[in-house]
Formats: sequence, structure tokens, C-alpha cells
Amino acid sequence: MVRTKSLTRRGFLKGAAAAALAAPAVAPASALGLGGRPAPSERITLGFIGMGVMNRGHLSAFLGYPDTQVLGICEVDRTRREHSKKMVEDRYGKQEGAGSDYKGCGAHNDFRELLARKDIDAMVIATPDHWHAIAVIEACKAEKDIYCEKPLTLTIHEAKVIIDAVRKHRRVFQTGSQQRSEFGGLFRKACEYVRSGRIGKLLTVHVGVGGPSRWCDLPEEPLEPGLDWDLWLGPAPKRPYNSILSPRGVHGHFPAWRNYREYSGGAMTDIGAHHFDIAQWALDMDRSGPVEIHPPPDEKAAVGARYVYANGVNMFHGGPGGITFTGTGGILQVDRGHLVSLPESILKEPLGEKDVHLFQSPGHHRNWLDCIRSRQAPICDIEVGARSVTVCHLGNLAYWNRRRLNWDPKNWRFSSDDEANHQLDYRRRDPWKLPEA
Repeated sequence: MVRTKSLTRRGFLKGAAAAALAAPAVAPASALGLGGRPAPSERITLGFIGMGVMNRGHLSAFLGYPDTQVLGICEVDRTRREHSKKMVEDRYGKQEGAGSDYKGCGAHNDFRELLARKDIDAMVIATPDHWHAIAVIEACKAEKDIYCEKPLTLTIHEAKVIIDAVRKHRRVFQTGSQQRSEFGGLFRKACEYVRSGRIGKLLTVHVGVGGPSRWCDLPEEPLEPGLDWDLWLGPAPKRPYNSILSPRGVHGHFPAWRNYREYSGGAMTDIGAHHFDIAQWALDMDRSGPVEIHPPPDEKAAVGARYVYANGVNMFHGGPGGITFTGTGGILQVDRGHLVSLPESILKEPLGEKDVHLFQSPGHHRNWLDCIRSRQAPICDIEVGARSVTVCHLGNLAYWNRRRLNWDPKNWRFSSDDEANHQLDYRRRDPWKLPEA
């Protein structure tokens, strides 16, 4: 296998879109590398930041794409870093054939080292949430296209700032809200039926996910050997190590840092970033959001918050798993693995030519790669992900403040509410700051 050389950014941008449109169905042999893969100069080169369960899954998937080449990974835990590097080199070594000793994947502790590499075109980011915004902005400044996992940010202010960074640097950005692309198209179909009026006028939406996060109170444990704990914390407050936050070794579960406010927004932002995203899609609110958020009447309740949209639709946090849409003519409920309606006849009648038909993604990874070449916006572009996670954050703020909040989605501010506006962001631990785009 020929060692890869980076596509030059200037040449890539000029030629990729035209090449994608003009390429024959079967590439000529001269354009292919070993085993029928595209030549190294035709591959999109990738780096990965944060090698937990989610990004190892992404890594495995992208290693299977013939038009990509993984050149580097970054992870603050030495064991996970070495494991991921071995994943890449074993995979490419097998492609080279017997006797190969492929060593073409760099391994970095600090994400800034990976971003500084000129031979990498795009980054896949799956760190804990409190790191997303800094990594995304720095990746934009380094002229990398970006796939970043949800929940996209830790705060609402970060959501607005990264939209501005991605737009300023003209990056192709895919949010990891895979329900728009995967799961047999069930979520897309649900949104099409709702937006086509098949359940009549939409009245309410119920989103069945868990509650908000809480402040971290975990006890100190002996530090994991080979873990850069200070860099794991980054902008978050200084605190002792606990393996619940950064599990020891190569683990097979999703760590519970998601439960703590220093790092994430709890289930409200975790699975909520998926399901509220679908609610936003069905409401045609990818560039906006609710205007009022009401806490539940019970001051101790962790579900029951109510969102009000300008069109009069009420959305509730709570209910059956997934998303339930109720209209004047019926009910439609969707989750991973099922889509049902009441009456059943709603889904038995196919959509017609004049109904709403949303973009049918070829798959979340494939859509991103295609858009890197075409320079078009992916199905879950930066503002889509930022608006959806903002809905999650608004709900958390309603629970934490236990009072009505009036939100201005156009200006990204609470109306006449200085106290709430001070909660749009947080103070980061020195020396970390939110970078200037």
C-alpha cells in the first residue's frame, strides 16, 4: 500500500465537487490504489478525537470506506490511545497483505497536535460534551471539516458560537444525530407524515427521555496509570479522578459523566439530543425553536416541562419512549424500531406527490463524506444540531430555575431576564477559554 499524502486543501476544494459529478461509474485502473481502492490522493484523510465507545464505533465504520484514510487519533488515556492506533494499523495492514507491518497512524495525547497536521482533511470528535465547543472551533480554524457527536455543546452560548465558527470558516459539519439518517428511515417517515398533515393539525408533542444532570459529588479514587486527568478535565472545574467519569482501560459502556452538570446535561441532552431533534424536524424548526419554557407544576418533578412554539404547538418532556405526535386527526408515535399510528389507517395510506418528502440520507457517515466532496450542507448541519441541543438546554434551565422562561430564538437570548441570560454559558477553568473563531 502506498503511504498516503494529504489532498491539498486548495486542490481538494476546487476539484472534488466536479470530480464527484464527472466520475464514471467504474473508476479507471490508474485512479485506483491497492485492492481497487481509490488512489491515496483521492481519499479523504481523517483524524479522531476521543476514543471511547462511540468513536471506536465511528472508527470501525470509516475504516470500511474505501475513499477514506485514517491518519491519526487522539486520546488522553494511553491504553485507549494505543488500542485505537492498533485498530487502524491492523486493518490497513491486512489490506496490504501478508507480512505487512503498516505503521501509518499517528497517536496523540493533545488534540491540538492532531489539528496541526496538514495531511488531515477532517475530524471526527466524540469527547465528553464539555470539550466539544473548544475542539470544534479549533478544528474550524485549522480548516478541517467536522463530524461531532451529540449533544453538540455544554451550553447555549457555545451552540451559537460554533454556528458562527463553522459558517465563518466554511466547514462541512455533520452533527451525530443519526436518527435522521439511520434506523430504516422511520424517523424521517414520521416527520413527513406529520408535516404533510396526515394527523391533522398538530397540537402536542411528547418526548420521552430522562431528566437533567446534577452536580458531580463522586469520591476520589487512585488515578488511572497513563491517563492525563488534567487534560480530560480541561475547562471543567478541578476535581479528583473517579473511574465513573473516565473508565479504566478499554471499556465497553457509555460512561456516566453524562449525569453531571460539569460535563453534560444528563439524559435530557444525551438521548434528548436525538429525540428533541426529531421533534424539531417534524415541526420544521431547524432554524428556530420554542418561545416559552415552563417547568412542571410539581417542583420536585424531573419530567413534565412544557415548551410552547410560536405556532401554538405545545411540546412536553415526558411520555412513552421516543416521540409522540398528537393532532386533530390522530396520533403518531415513533422510536427506534417502531412507527405506529392511531388510527392505523394513517400509515397505511402512502404519501403522494404533493406531500412533504424530506431528504433521504444514504447514511450519516456517507452523507458527510459526500458533502465534503460537494461542499453542500449535510442532513444534520451545524445549525440543526445547535438548535436541537439548545432545546435540551432550555428544558434543563427550566428545571434548575423552576420558573417560566421566555426565549427569543432569533437573538439567542431570554427576554428581559438577566439572571437566565447569565446562565447561557459558564466560566471555564484557566487557562482554557472559548477560542475566538
